Amino acid sequence: MKKILFLLAAFITFSVTSAQDKPEGLFINSKAADFKAKDQSGNEISLKDLRRKGPVVLMFYRGSWCPFCNRELSRFQDSLDYILGKGATLIAITPENKTGIDSTVGKTGASFSIISDEGMKIATQYGVSFKVDDRTVARYKNAGIDLVKQNSQKEAALPVPAVYIINKDGTVSYRFFEADYKKRPWVKDILEALNKVL
Repeated sequence: MKKILFLLAAFITFSVTSAQDKPEGLFINSKAADFKAKDQSGNEISLKDLRRKGPVVLMFYRGSWCPFCNRELSRFQDSLDYILGKGATLIAITPENKTGIDSTVGKTGASFSIISDEGMKIATQYGVSFKVDDRTVARYKNAGIDLVKQNSQKEAALPVPAVYIINKDGTVSYRFFEADYKKRPWVKDILEALNKVL
C-alpha cells in the first residue's frame, strides 16, 4: 500500500512539475511587457513608443531553419501593406543571432523589424519560451541545426510560435498561441482583429 501511495505521489508531483514547465503565453486583456531592443538594421525598437502610434502585431518565430516560420513570415510580408494600412506595426522576435536573421530576410523578403531575443528575455516575459529537451536538441544537431550555437545560448530554448496584438494601452487584444509549430494564424484573422481595435 505504501508503495502505491508513493508512486501516486510521485506521479502527481511529476504532472504538476510538467504542467508548470509548459508555457501558456499571455491571455486576452493581459498587460504586455514593454521592451527595448535593436532590429536587424540597428534601429532602436521600443514597444512603448510603437504602441503609442497604434496597435503592434508581435510575432514570435523559431528561426531561419524552420520552413513553417518562413512561410508565415512570407505571408505576413506579402500582406504588410494591409497591416500597415490599419495603422499597426509588425515586429518579429526570434532567438536567432544576426546571421540567422539575415538568412530569414533572404528567404522571406521580410522588410519589417526582426529582433534577436538574446537570452530569450522577451519570450520569457511573454510566456512563450520553453527548454528544448536533449533528445530533440540531438535530433536537430544531426540535421545540421545547432540551436545552442545559432541562438548563442547556454541551454537550447525556443519560443512557441505565437502572435499577439498589443493595443495602445499595452493590453493584449488578440492571441494566437499554439504548441503545434505547424499551425500558424492566417493574416486575414490578424486583419479582422485589427479592425476591432481601431
